[in-house]
Amino acid sequence: MRANALALRIKGLSSMAAMLALVTSCSFETSSDRSKVASPPPPPPPSSAPAPRDSVAREQRSAPAMGGGLSRPYPMPPYYPRPPVIPPSTDRFPDKEPAGVLSVAEHPVSTFSVDVDTASYAFVRRNLTSGRLPAREAVRVEEMINYFPYNYPAPKNRGEPFRVTTTVMPSPWSRDNRLMHIAIRGYDIERSERPRANIVLLVDTSGSMAPADRLPLLQQGFRLFTQQLRDDDQVAIVTYAGQAHTALEPTSGRDRHKIIDVIDNLRASGSTAGGDGLRRAYRLAERHFDREAVNRVILATDGDFNVGITDPKELERFIADKRKTGIYLSILGVGTGNLNDALMQCLAQAGNGNAAHIDSLLEARKVLSEEMASTLFTIADDVKVRVEFNPAQVAEYRLIGYETRMLRREDFKDDKVDAGDIGAGHTVAAIYEITPVDARERRIDPLRYQREKESNVPSSTRRDELAFVKLRYKLPGESTSRLIERPVREADAFANFERAPEDQRFSVAVAAFAQRLRGESAPDRMTYGEIATMANEARGRDPEGYRAEFVRLVRMAETLGATARLR
Repeated sequence: MRANALALRIKGLSSMAAMLALVTSCSFETSSDRSKVASPPPPPPPSSAPAPRDSVAREQRSAPAMGGGLSRPYPMPPYYPRPPVIPPSTDRFPDKEPAGVLSVAEHPVSTFSVDVDTASYAFVRRNLTSGRLPAREAVRVEEMINYFPYNYPAPKNRGEPFRVTTTVMPSPWSRDNRLMHIAIRGYDIERSERPRANIVLLVDTSGSMAPADRLPLLQQGFRLFTQQLRDDDQVAIVTYAGQAHTALEPTSGRDRHKIIDVIDNLRASGSTAGGDGLRRAYRLAERHFDREAVNRVILATDGDFNVGITDPKELERFIADKRKTGIYLSILGVGTGNLNDALMQCLAQAGNGNAAHIDSLLEARKVLSEEMASTLFTIADDVKVRVEFNPAQVAEYRLIGYETRMLRREDFKDDKVDAGDIGAGHTVAAIYEITPVDARERRIDPLRYQREKESNVPSSTRRDELAFVKLRYKLPGESTSRLIERPVREADAFANFERAPEDQRFSVAVAAFAQRLRGESAPDRMTYGEIATMANEARGRDPEGYRAEFVRLVRMAETLGATARLR
């Protein structure tokens, strides 16, 4: 029995060993299977051209992990966002070197044409708000200054359409120099007093006008324009793309909805037949010419003239000839990257009109609604300014801006020489930087043989006058100019810059900013921060916020300049 019991015990142990071996065998098989699943796949063969890094990174982030989450994923390379690509600009601007310092002994007289254009300021603003500093040639100092409305003293009646105000103050960027500020304000016209308007809108509808900041923006602006029309005004619309087309025959201002319907249905496509469009627009204006009305063509374009009259001189002659018939031209520029500002400036000057750049709906409202009277209704043609400096008081001078508006000395009295025009309520300023004869430093060495000539100046003139200002103009429709004169006396001077009128101080801040953007050396001693402070202290009454916006633009330029130095 003992033998039987021992045999049974051995048999049981054998069965348990067999079961344990079976279980162990199953465990190894399962582990082996899992190891087969978890093993990473072999690396792919190298490709001839690696995929872009950001594309690979996106695939690795989105692909599921292999091996049931038991294996480590391949390490992802760091992701660096690519900087935005800014296409090269093909904008074209008239490029003139700034006026240099002149000796009064050699050049006692300075002559220039007024300029009421504002296109430069809007273009500069567009660049700064887009995160880049404007090109030097895009900054025209006088257009920057004259962009803003100023509360200069107004003329008392329409008998004399202007009032000239002169102010002398210390230069904020040069302790040895002074600034002589000449302000001109035109007579304003009430809406009920203004003459009828015979307007032809000449609208570029070529393919380049398709972006939202071009034709669609103009359409919004023209809708605002129609709200300023009187019932006795007339508006026609000519479009030009592959060919010129009369979209709207002359229509009364009382039919605003009809005018707006045509405006809203304009579409951009095709090439640019600018010359053909000009001819058609002028023919339409001539056919409906009204001697008792203001007759004007308003050209709205990005400035891309590539079909039709393409020669700038031929275009200028064509528009100048039409000007003599009493039909003037104003130009609205839109867009950037393709803006032919140089051609627009040339044509606006030839057409006795002004040029504006519309970069936003707010600017469209300013130009086509708030300042419509100034844009359309001219109160004086061929306005010229001549300044004669007294050598007993002033040794040197420099006109800030107006590089494209300089005239010869003999042009001042020549009524055949074309010059700028001033619209109702327009304000114009010109600033001279002058060096007194007793200044510690001069930028030009004095001449030996002019001293005797200077000593012959009458003593009364030495005491009282710094300069003598003359202004010539023609009333609309007249061919003979009229003259306004006034001396600039020490009584017009302020000993401290801070005590000068707010409008004059603000315009000086704008002049300093524009010169810095152009890279001129004169205001280099002033930082952007100091310019912003000067402008902020002279903001005064600013109902539309234009001056507050200017201060922000100066701060933007300061930031962009600092960023550029870090590169």
